[in-house]
Amino acid sequence: MYSKIKTCVLHGLNGYIIEVETDLSKGIPVFNIVGLPDVSIKESKERVRTAIKNSGYEFPLSRIIVNLAPANLKKEGSQLDLAVAIGILKANGVIINSNEEMAFLGELSLDGKINHIDGALPMVISLRENNIKKCIVPYENREECAVIEDIEIIPVNSLKQVVDYLNGTECIMPYKCEKKPDFDEEEVFDVDFSDIKGQEGLKRALEVAAAGSHNILIIGPPGSGKTMAARRLPTILPKLTFEEAIEVTKIYSVAGLLNTNALIKSRPFRAPHHTSSQVSLIGGGRIPKPGEVSLAHNGVLFLDEIPEFKKSVLEVLRQPMEDGVVSISRANASHTYPCRFMLVASMNPCPCGYYGDPYHQCTCSQKSIEAYLGKLSSPLLDRIDIHIEVMPVDYKDLNKNVNIECSRDIRERVNKAREIQIRRYSKENIHCNSQLSPRDIKEYCKLTKNAELIMKEAFNKYRFSARTYNKILKVSRTIADLDGKEIISENHVLEAIRYRSLDKKYWG
Repeated sequence: MYSKIKTCVLHGLNGYIIEVETDLSKGIPVFNIVGLPDVSIKESKERVRTAIKNSGYEFPLSRIIVNLAPANLKKEGSQLDLAVAIGILKANGVIINSNEEMAFLGELSLDGKINHIDGALPMVISLRENNIKKCIVPYENREECAVIEDIEIIPVNSLKQVVDYLNGTECIMPYKCEKKPDFDEEEVFDVDFSDIKGQEGLKRALEVAAAGSHNILIIGPPGSGKTMAARRLPTILPKLTFEEAIEVTKIYSVAGLLNTNALIKSRPFRAPHHTSSQVSLIGGGRIPKPGEVSLAHNGVLFLDEIPEFKKSVLEVLRQPMEDGVVSISRANASHTYPCRFMLVASMNPCPCGYYGDPYHQCTCSQKSIEAYLGKLSSPLLDRIDIHIEVMPVDYKDLNKNVNIECSRDIRERVNKAREIQIRRYSKENIHCNSQLSPRDIKEYCKLTKNAELIMKEAFNKYRFSARTYNKILKVSRTIADLDGKEIISENHVLEAIRYRSLDKKYWG
């Protein structure tokens, strides 16, 4: 007796259809699973055997061979439990009907209950792309899977319910979202830019960073508002599009962090502690999982007190910041995850924090300051578009009674600048100014004659690298977009250069 059932496994964010072939034959009773299964799949034999018995069905005393095809692809994950159980029951004649265009996802408990699985959303997307019309999923995964159209989602709670559904004795309607995700509704935040007193230069720099998705480094003494401002950055970022939300939700689903089981509609904000390792930041493990850089995809990665991170940890950020993807290679797998994030970093100017502070005396030696700043390498700094220095807030700024601009007003300007960029790069694989390549810079960053003269003088004076030169032009392009100008003028270039002048002050 033979049966064939379809399911899915993940490699990174990509799903692959697996055909679970089951053969029951006479001979010494044995239960083998072949086709490069990992440990969790090998253990499924006992879960499947016990779940079938506790669901009221007889487990066949036969020679059972389960083949996971294609046999050359490594199979990982407990979501194959349900497909293996259904394959055995079908081969044994318990299940009479089954649809060839149906896939099964689910982990079994010993009592036959079907448990929540990680990565259900990217699996369902891959199944739909391979023309699977119907998918049986755990009931707890129904919300995240139902956002995908053109595939019927059948949520189930137990193995018995699946058997009854397949045999036609129980009717389960395909699950539909009660309310489609509304990306036009106003996001509500607990924080706002109006909470920040003074620091107009910092707020302007964050606005420019948000408008072009530029990386930013904030330097200042303790208590100057660096962390406070950084945590309010998401309130001025453009809303996620549906496609971006799907990308983010897929990553969180694979990582097992999708607590709400619904589509993520807010841009991620990740703030790992400075004791984080390379693996936690980039991703990895025996079965490679997304790290903080991927969890911040389409959002913000905030590194508070960045010199406190190990230098080796910071250096692994260079390639993901440049490429927007991270490849994790291990002995048994090589996975690629997207990581197009906006880096926001903060730091003190010295170990004690008061170098250059007009109100406090710095107690650090020049050698200790150089060692502290030396934790940030020049290649890493070159990849950060904007450097902004902040000073302590004055008492008069704390007690101003004037109306302070709120996040909504700033966000409107950011959205207008982003719309200009979307129209400009509609024929390119570019979403914002920070993604411009050298060829794109030459085409889209046109300077006036005076702006070119200023740029040349600054390049020679500060000895900028070629990468820094390109960063200044990108930031200038964003400032011009905020100003509604197509040609970059001298005031746009001057402001962009001010965001790099700290290269000379601290690292020159």
